[in-house]
Amino acid sequence: MKRLFVSVLLALSFASSAAELRVAVSTEPPGLDPTTNAAAAIKLLLHHNLYETLVQFDAQAQLHGQLALAWEISEDGLVYTFHLREGVLFHDGTPCAGEAVRRSFLRTLDPQTGHPNRAFYAAIDDVEADGNRVQFRLKYPNAPFLALLALGDSVVVPAHRTDLATHPVGTGPFRFGEWRPADRLILVRNGDYYLPDRPKVDRVVFRFLPDPAAQLAALRAGDVDLVAEVTPEVGASLRNDPRFTVVSGPSNLVQVLAINNARPPLDQLVVRQAIAHAIDRGAIIDRVFLGFGTPIGSHLTPAVPYYVDLTGLYPYNPAEARRLLAAAGYRNGLGLRMVLPGNYTQHVRTGEFIAGQLEAVGIRVRIELVDWSTWLDRVFGKADYDLTVIGHIGRVDPALMLAPYGADRLDYYFRRGWRNTELEELLVLGVQTADPEARQGIYARVQEILAQEVVNYFIQDMAAIHALGAGVRGVQVFPIYVLDLTAVEVG
Repeated sequence: MKRLFVSVLLALSFASSAAELRVAVSTEPPGLDPTTNAAAAIKLLLHHNLYETLVQFDAQAQLHGQLALAWEISEDGLVYTFHLREGVLFHDGTPCAGEAVRRSFLRTLDPQTGHPNRAFYAAIDDVEADGNRVQFRLKYPNAPFLALLALGDSVVVPAHRTDLATHPVGTGPFRFGEWRPADRLILVRNGDYYLPDRPKVDRVVFRFLPDPAAQLAALRAGDVDLVAEVTPEVGASLRNDPRFTVVSGPSNLVQVLAINNARPPLDQLVVRQAIAHAIDRGAIIDRVFLGFGTPIGSHLTPAVPYYVDLTGLYPYNPAEARRLLAAAGYRNGLGLRMVLPGNYTQHVRTGEFIAGQLEAVGIRVRIELVDWSTWLDRVFGKADYDLTVIGHIGRVDPALMLAPYGADRLDYYFRRGWRNTELEELLVLGVQTADPEARQGIYARVQEILAQEVVNYFIQDMAAIHALGAGVRGVQVFPIYVLDLTAVEVG
């Protein structure tokens, strides 16, 4: 009877309130649990909105408490103690106190859970809880630990739930309402949220519209209030239209031409160098992205304090690309297969542009478009590709950004068949070194190795471009991959 009463109240609330935010997004998540699925779309839609973390980055990359009000770090860097907010409830009504947080992280550490980035938490030796206090004991000093706890990988979930992929449960200002596959995802206000002024709307409806033309038509017709991550063409077309607002900025999202280093001839450095000389990243940003984007030469972006500009290492030089191919035994060129995620228009267009540049130096590229689930299975999971274009979500600490290149990720989709002992040792040292100046030197050398070896071709820090209808306020661009709607207003 209690559950029925709550449902009736919710229905009456929705019926009487016009505070609904309708958001068009290009990609539907394959599931709704970021602790068991690597898809970035889950974090984009649900981190900050439905799921929360102990600490949180704001839009200025400043760290502050979220579920934790305060914390202390021991002098030796091995013990992190967090003091939690009192009275926080998960959306299913169970308390989110110290023991719940402990169990959430034990779930993350359990290999049976299948956390896609479980290696991030290798430093954790034990987690203890007492009331509203939770304590992490580490095996060794871990410089990025606080930054790690602010990522969507570290959301706190009720460990007793086994249905998070289809019925997500967190502590955030919105809770799960309904998921209609291939159509929409609905979030509703969490009436038990611990901040009385959040959220600003009663309901969020994410509509899955992969076609940019359909997104623009929906916005112009007033069918949606906000289009997240519009294409540059859409952003440019709306910039001077007084009926709409375009919010954009660097998002710390690393767009790469990922290279399957395990497959001949891509296992040869000289071939990868030829590819690098054949590509003009400036032309990609200007012509494909209409100037929305920041060129990068490594797997870090200028949003990270340790970034080194290596964009000049392999300048655009088609003649040098042809010479290197000939030196590698491919005077008559070679053929490669580029697998692209068809749902990400910006990556498809980038791939097509790059294919044209590679064709100009004798590298024949056969493009294969696949849906997102297929890309995750074949490319990310099985490394069944030669080249692909994709974005790697931003993580503010360089150790977390560069984790895929570590010795414990030799099965990563672009790492298979390539390794560098010096780099692997430096990455371990960077994690365990607290001194910022020493870390600066470590990550400068790491970036040099990645760029020199052309493990991937690094294109740009992709700008996030959001198109807003009349009356929409409070949308910001964050340095992590998230669409935070907690303070967004409409009307």
